[in-house]
Amino acid sequence: MHRSFAAFAKDTRGGIVLIFALLLPVVTGMSAAAVEYASLIKRRAELQRAADSGSIAGVNQFKLANADDASAVRTAIAMARAQAGSQRPVAATAEVLGNHSSVRVTLSETIVLTLGRLLNLPTLEVSVQSTAKLAGTTRLCLLALDPLSMGAFHLESAARITATDCSLYSNSLHPAGIQGENAAVAQALSTCSAGGYFGKANFLPTPATGCPMIRDPLADREAPQSASCLNIANLLNPMMLIGSLDDPAYGKNVITTTATLSPGTYCGGLHITKGAQVTLRPGVYIMKDGPLVVDKKSSLEGVNVGFYFMGLRTGLLFDEKSVISLTAPKDGVMRGLLFFEERTLTIPIPLPLPLGGKGKSKPPPGGPLPLREYRIISDEARTLLGTIYLPSGRLIIDSKKPVADQSAYTVIIARLINLYDGPNLILNARYGATDVPVPRGVGPSSADTELSQ
Repeated sequence: MHRSFAAFAKDTRGGIVLIFALLLPVVTGMSAAAVEYASLIKRRAELQRAADSGSIAGVNQFKLANADDASAVRTAIAMARAQAGSQRPVAATAEVLGNHSSVRVTLSETIVLTLGRLLNLPTLEVSVQSTAKLAGTTRLCLLALDPLSMGAFHLESAARITATDCSLYSNSLHPAGIQGENAAVAQALSTCSAGGYFGKANFLPTPATGCPMIRDPLADREAPQSASCLNIANLLNPMMLIGSLDDPAYGKNVITTTATLSPGTYCGGLHITKGAQVTLRPGVYIMKDGPLVVDKKSSLEGVNVGFYFMGLRTGLLFDEKSVISLTAPKDGVMRGLLFFEERTLTIPIPLPLPLGGKGKSKPPPGGPLPLREYRIISDEARTLLGTIYLPSGRLIIDSKKPVADQSAYTVIIARLINLYDGPNLILNARYGATDVPVPRGVGPSSADTELSQ
């Protein structure tokens, strides 16, 4: 018996299934489109954050010494691309606006659309823009000067460096000019390498690479002049024959008691040892042809003091059980400089092993170099207020506790900078909290970087 078409049309049995079958492709397409749209929104946000990082890093170049428009543009692009982190090519441009006061970064990326082929729109270009502007000047707090070495700025083990208000920089063109290993952490306003960076350390933010080398901002700083040698009487060394014998390689002027010293030239260096407690009067202390060594539970403190290292066998060792508290001069030839090294590099004679403590330091990551060594391995070096300037030296920080965290500011400029073991080197930038001036080219500022767009 045949049903009429009208009867068939009125029959609603199976209608829901039919409607679902008809709508399924539409619903599926809408779901896929929603997922793809969400992915596009997420990627655009990632690009925006990368552009923001790039514009901030670029304009921060004008806080550094001798920066120009080209270096700001290169840094902005390098940072933006590093933060974008895409396997696909990201087009990046940057331009300097105003009187070196703003940097604008534009990022664009072509996204392949899964559903685009159905709409004759296989790809979509996502473009973002960010402009950062300056309201002040410099905040460079660490600069490794060596132009070629691997690990010119190196940290390993559980070492940590915290510089949230200033920037870390390596001039080394080596692919691993900045090197981090093990569980090390470097957190800074920005980190830049003229070459590359390598390792498993956690850098926050990711270092920009291919940054322009910057000129030593203290290259023109006048050095102190040495004077007649000071002679320390044996009465300051009552423990001369008690315990281990004095090693002149650690400093010919030996103190083993409570003493207050005056500025001057200490020929053969200065050795504070066997529980000595030494206070320094304000001024410049020149270590000539010998090191400054503080060890064996001794302490050294001084306000408005600066150390100049010159000649052979010079260097520094703040051993593991020493207590150190030093602030740089407010005026004079060493104003703002806590440590200053003679630029002329004769072949130095390494210090012998520490009489106690951690033993011989590791060689530089790139292999031995004829460098003077300045070792801070003290677990009580909380105040190092001022600028550590070692243009021909290697600074080694190897302790288990915070270093310089009680300083209003600390700036480090050295040929090589190596952190080992588990220190937390704190590079504060509270310039307004002290009357010790910051050397021109590495500070000072109450400046802020602002995103204007």
